[in-house]
Amino acid sequence: MTFTVRVDAAAKKRLEKLAKSTGRSRSFLAAEAINEYLDVNEWQVAGIKQAIASLDRGEGIPHEDIKDWVTSWGSGKEKPLPKRK
Repeated sequence: MTFTVRVDAAAKKRLEKLAKSTGRSRSFLAAEAINEYLDVNEWQVAGIKQAIASLDRGEGIPHEDIKDWVTSWGSGKEKPLPKRK
């Protein structure tokens, strides 16, 4: 499927240079970039939604408990990982 994407002149030049140096078309490289972007962002959004759902179920650890734990790192008196409440 074909669609149009607008990029600034600098991005177009970079894409043309990369296409020439790799022997790939601009279209191929743009499609690869879009697919990689989608993979990363779909994964990230799914993780965020999963985390929010766990917090909504009361499965979180209070911020202060995490803060105290992280602050203890490297102190010689490191606290154990806090438990869910």
